[in-house]
Amino acid sequence: MAGLGDGNGRRTILVIEDDPSITMGLELNLKAEGYEVILAYDGEEGLDKARMEGVDMLILDVMLPRLNGLEVLRTLRREGRETPVLMLSARGAEIDKVMGLELGAEDYVTKPFGVAELMARVRAVLRRGGKGVPVRTSALRAGALEINPATREVKRSGVNVELTATEFDVLLCLFGAKGRVLSREQIQSHVWGQGHHGTTRTVDNFLLQLRSKLEDDPGEPKHLVTVRGVGYRFVS
Repeated sequence: MAGLGDGNGRRTILVIEDDPSITMGLELNLKAEGYEVILAYDGEEGLDKARMEGVDMLILDVMLPRLNGLEVLRTLRREGRETPVLMLSARGAEIDKVMGLELGAEDYVTKPFGVAELMARVRAVLRRGGKGVPVRTSALRAGALEINPATREVKRSGVNVELTATEFDVLLCLFGAKGRVLSREQIQSHVWGQGHHGTTRTVDNFLLQLRSKLEDDPGEPKHLVTVRGVGYRFVS
């Protein structure tokens, strides 16, 4: 689970990046925005620090010494740690972006990046991480599923199901459509925003992940249904 900041209401962001010039720039700009910043310069150090209490978000480079960023992310998700992750990748490394999103990263930014864009994406990831003001306090129910928007928790037959922040947002997006079919583009725009550069294949991958966690038979889903040639709908 994500942390609770530094005890003074400030969010704590762990930057895992081996380029000193990039880490320096990120540290300065994040601190100017009011965040607490922790730095790590290789994958193994970053993994150790990512396991600390109080870390609210990771900015994680793909290409790192000792342990690459994808392995760091894979390990964290395998351990059940759902701290939001924004990946940094070299321009043109499309496979890195796709793999990062499939492993549970919330977003990615390609290098070189603009500071304004990065800060906007950091804020968006933290909002999706459940830090905002809850819009509803009562749980939503569909069959054996119970979805609580206020606490961002999901239960299946009374048992908690761990979802990443983005998985939860995709689920809530579909549930909120009240049975209407949503195209992949509509889901992508709602969850990631208009400026997101991912492909609609990303939406498909998140639906596969959600089905594996929420459906009795992921191959024959009852709730997260594909409407061939159109998109997806949630069936209560």
